[in-house]
Amino acid sequence: MLHINKIRDNKEAYITLLKVKNMDATELFNAVISLDDQRKATQQKADEFLAKGNQLAIQIGELYKTGKSQEANALKEESSRIKEESKALQHKQAELENEIQNILVQIPNIPHSSVHAGKSDTDNITIKESGKIPTLMSGAKPHWELTSKYSLIDFELGNKISGAGFPVYTNKGARLQRALIAYFLDKNIAAGYTEYLPPHLVNAASGFGTGQLPDKEGQMYHVTEDDLYLIPTAEVPVTNFFRDVIVKDFPIKCTAYTPCFRREAGSYGKDVRGLNRLHQFDKVEIVQIQHPEKSYETLDAMVNHVASILDELELPYRILQLCGGDLSFTSSLTFDFEVYSAGQEKWLEVSSVSNFESYQANRLKLRYKDENGKTQLCHTLNGSALALPRIYAALIENNQTPDGVKIPKAIQPYTGFDIIK
Repeated sequence: MLHINKIRDNKEAYITLLKVKNMDATELFNAVISLDDQRKATQQKADEFLAKGNQLAIQIGELYKTGKSQEANALKEESSRIKEESKALQHKQAELENEIQNILVQIPNIPHSSVHAGKSDTDNITIKESGKIPTLMSGAKPHWELTSKYSLIDFELGNKISGAGFPVYTNKGARLQRALIAYFLDKNIAAGYTEYLPPHLVNAASGFGTGQLPDKEGQMYHVTEDDLYLIPTAEVPVTNFFRDVIVKDFPIKCTAYTPCFRREAGSYGKDVRGLNRLHQFDKVEIVQIQHPEKSYETLDAMVNHVASILDELELPYRILQLCGGDLSFTSSLTFDFEVYSAGQEKWLEVSSVSNFESYQANRLKLRYKDENGKTQLCHTLNGSALALPRIYAALIENNQTPDGVKIPKAIQPYTGFDIIK
């Protein structure tokens, strides 16, 4: 969420930058500034009434002491009137603050100056490609056929007990999934991240803190009876560890494995076969809380870290800088990773690494004290390191042979086998 003072100070620049996200914020900015002006005027009037009320209370006390009860009673009537007017002003101020808040949550984060204009993912720019796209044997299969052939995943069983998008991993398929999770966590821990195992349900305050709420696109599963939400990513609980916290030391580096839950509303008609689009999936997340001066240096380091994991897995990948139209509501700058899935002959997104600058921190009241002792907002960053379904799909598709599916050397110590057959 943007800070109102920053909107005032940078109004025209922000309007220009938000056009990159295909949004004209002029009306919203004008409205929120006007409401804030009214709030300030109301606050000033309320403060004046409060001061006058305090002054009357002193006068009334002195009059009673000197036996001038009639004069004191007359002032008490005026004091009562002032209290009523003060109460009305406080009510008006609360209404104005609520209106301001309702507008602020409609305004997305300001994109970084390097973000280019664009309407959708087709306008994203590839900034790096790495690895060799494999040439598969004749008769190579997509992963949903391989998982059936080798009894790795039972999609029909998942459909029976939950519905489409809830796969059941079996035998070596389950072992491979568990191996990837452990491998990703170990890589992140070796890079200085502290491991956490957070709750999988969060309250509304947590969803608001990281920007998932208000849920404009209806993507979160809501447990209405208890007003809790199933997490769409570990980013939500982990970043909220630091809600209402004043940070003393930077950076804070966290990693967590969780199952993730997404309704995927609006995905009808997209390629949803196999592992390509799920309602429940496993993901290992990295989160950093950083000083504003170092957040973009940190973003580069996080991108390089994810790239190093894909290099070890020997998966061909590319890194894309997202255009304004594909950038999330809360992000200032995002880099997506896609791996090449040879069985499907297509690129699949497996990670997004983002800098949110102070947007989430303002909602979270996540702050630090500068050299002058003044509280300032931290910067938050996160990324997938990594999301499992499409990594799993590409890994078994790209490594299929007439003898079976070969396992990359990096994860053989975790699987305990080097081939699936």
